Amino acid sequence: MSQTAVEFKNQGNKAFSSGDWPTAITLYSKAIDADASEPTFFTNRAQAYIKTEAYGYAIADATKALEINPKLIKAYFRRGLARTAILKPKDALEDFKECVRLDPNNKDARLKLEECKKIVRQLAFFAAIEVGDEPSAAEGLDLESMAVEEGYDGAKLGDEMTQEFIDDMIERFKNGKLLAKKYVYQIIIAVKKLVYEEPTMVEVEVPEGVELTVCGDTHGQYFDLMELFRRNGAPSDKHWYLFNGDFVDRGSWSTEIALLLYAYKWLRPNNFFLNRGNHETDDMNKVYGFEGECKAKYNERIFRLFSESFSALALATLIGSKYLVLHGGLFSDDKVTLDDIRKLNRHGQRQPGQSGLMMEMLWTDPQDEPGRGPSKRGVGMQFGPDVTKRFCENNGLEAVIRSHEVRMDGYEVQHDGKCITVFSAPRYCDSTENRGAYINIGPDYKLRYEQFDAVPHPNIRPMAYAQNSLMSSLM
Repeated sequence: MSQTAVEFKNQGNKAFSSGDWPTAITLYSKAIDADASEPTFFTNRAQAYIKTEAYGYAIADATKALEINPKLIKAYFRRGLARTAILKPKDALEDFKECVRLDPNNKDARLKLEECKKIVRQLAFFAAIEVGDEPSAAEGLDLESMAVEEGYDGAKLGDEMTQEFIDDMIERFKNGKLLAKKYVYQIIIAVKKLVYEEPTMVEVEVPEGVELTVCGDTHGQYFDLMELFRRNGAPSDKHWYLFNGDFVDRGSWSTEIALLLYAYKWLRPNNFFLNRGNHETDDMNKVYGFEGECKAKYNERIFRLFSESFSALALATLIGSKYLVLHGGLFSDDKVTLDDIRKLNRHGQRQPGQSGLMMEMLWTDPQDEPGRGPSKRGVGMQFGPDVTKRFCENNGLEAVIRSHEVRMDGYEVQHDGKCITVFSAPRYCDSTENRGAYINIGPDYKLRYEQFDAVPHPNIRPMAYAQNSLMSSLM
């Protein structure tokens, strides 16, 4: 093993320990360039890739490590974690089995093996009971005669949302209190109807005297969302907001964020906008915490209602005919146009599936190399600067704004200024030392980037409501 490679690995370990995963990846890559025969360099980089949700790359690195040393337990273990993360538990099961075969006394591997078996059983059960046209979870709900729980001490909600109710719920959530279930039902049902009637691509102009703020992933980090509003101003007639998906999962205040954003949508239907993210989907919610949180704080019916409302959300927003805002990214086919997005029938396909326009809009990522490449996540694909340039030219756009990925500065401008990533969950999952960001856009359609830092929150860990510790291991 070369001394240069060891030095790069040690520097990578320091960067990893400080939560700077991208720098760790760069340094581990330099170690590999100096000596590609050492399997631990690949397993270290695999772990850093897991932290950045580049699960496809993590699987490739762990596999490479196993080619060098077929008995490396750490490589099987990390590949198992990465396969679980992209919802391939049957493949992960084989990795954890191999860990236990190689080391029967490995408690961690045995625990992960049992949890993986449980996930496989659960997914098989869900597949078996899945019904094509099951009735809405709202069916049979008699909100008129439903009583508010005894002991609820918050503001009352009538037939319309009010700013007073929102102000009260903000304080309730800060203090760890819940809403009355009746009001939760009202909010979700009202917003589901509103967003269902919106087009698949909402088109917005920014009027004189108005500022529109585009926010990226918030992932259940409620107290950081409060900091964003504190710094940037609350939604108002003169201050519009667009949240670009991934409101829920991972962070442990996902119901609070979803309900607050929905309440603002109900109050301000024409100047508060919500795009769907890849975490506003059933399969992700089942393993990354949102379903468990809904059941723990409210009930399963409320999760089912949220699920229905998520599938009704718009998939993109076009701002001033200049910026296309969507959660993931661009397409595997250069011929896709804005008209194709407009015509996409999102109501005919509730979940994004494994291919097609909806999946690509929610899952793809940019890459620096030209052309298209396999996804670092193991889901979807990646698109290069030439792909972005052609798409913008063909559709008369200045840039594509997307979210979906942590950026250490909270945002990143790529592809010659034509692909912009914005991420609004600072210190993501309490472990990544990233800043958060948002983008302000006025009537001049200039992009103004603002950064902010994480704030303290009550001592509840991320993924507290995930179904098992297997998913928590990805934190």
